[in-house]
Amino acid sequence: MVRRVPGGLAMRVLVVEDDAALGAFLKSGLEMEGHQVDWVGDGDAALLFAAAQRPDLMVLDLGLPRRDGLEVLEELRALHNDAAVLVLTGRNELETRVQCLNLGADDCLLKPFSFSELKARCKALLRRREQFADPVLRHGDLQLNRVERRVTRGARVIELTAKEFSLLAFLLQHRGECVSRAQLLTDAWQMPADGGTNVVDVYINYLRKKLASGDGEEALEELIETVRGSGYRLGGAAARPVSVEEGAASSVCA
Repeated sequence: MVRRVPGGLAMRVLVVEDDAALGAFLKSGLEMEGHQVDWVGDGDAALLFAAAQRPDLMVLDLGLPRRDGLEVLEELRALHNDAAVLVLTGRNELETRVQCLNLGADDCLLKPFSFSELKARCKALLRRREQFADPVLRHGDLQLNRVERRVTRGARVIELTAKEFSLLAFLLQHRGECVSRAQLLTDAWQMPADGGTNVVDVYINYLRKKLASGDGEEALEELIETVRGSGYRLGGAAARPVSVEEGAASSVCA
């Protein structure tokens, strides 16, 4: 999910490239731009990751093992995955680029390319994605409208403070992922990471009490789960994360 960071916009990017040197270079370069970047080396892994983690942008090479990039693109759209896709290809035939666009690619970039051009194209795709993004974040019966700044759970309207709203929005944008207290401070509240992580715990407790649909202590963690030693995760039955053992990569909290 697109988010704002100091200096601009950031997103979750999946690089799909079987060339190890190029894949590592793209991952490192995009991370330096402030994005959260994962890298896989074949088409099957790309589809598994996209289904489990739903990246904002996929940088997709066409010449992949196990499943060609065109097959990945076609199946991605058949599954109604709305990730923006920037295709990388050494095939300079016009027909290939037209085929990519017809299958649902948002842009194509011919190899060899400069990183500055790739970076600019990623930014353009991100701006386009933000412009047409759904303002409503959902998780089971929980909904947060970023435009109206309104939160509901089922038919119940939940009143939140500005800090609580920002915290919940960030958790919804990263639902199913573990996020650290430092991330919540810096990304959700734009506070320094050393600003005192205990304040995060206090506000998480406030949120749990306001969002709880049942009675007792057990109900307080039904949506916001504590990941011991790492941070918090928006979980519950509505959207359980897919584990690595089930065939998809999962996020690791620092």
